[in-house]
Amino acid sequence: MAKTILVVDDIAFARKTITDILSRAHYEVVGQAADGKEAVDLFNALKPDLVTLDLVMPQMSGIEAARQIIRTEPHARLIMITAMAQESLIMEAINAGIRDYVLKPFTASDIVRTVERTLADAPVSVRAKNP
Repeated sequence: MAKTILVVDDIAFARKTITDILSRAHYEVVGQAADGKEAVDLFNALKPDLVTLDLVMPQMSGIEAARQIIRTEPHARLIMITAMAQESLIMEAINAGIRDYVLKPFTASDIVRTVERTLADAPVSVRAKNP
């Protein structure tokens, strides 16, 4: 079964590009969001294996979305895809729960390698099973 991914970016072209890369790499993109609030809502509804988050978005930043997702699912696998290369922002994102990041502009192999690494290294969350 393919790993499921939620793609979050406020730019439609970036969402499509990331989705296309992930689909070609045999991942299942189960949803897309254009801002952090929508990302949190979709994460809670879909419970994807991994979320890609842009850093700067309207309504709620990727960092705040990461914080909210981690509050509900401490082992969530989150990666940041951003053009912001400032060390302080990257450290803030990591402190918020982001496990890895890719800088824009990116290549398909940048995305796939980061997703593979994050899925391989992240601990698996224990979820309650229905009786």
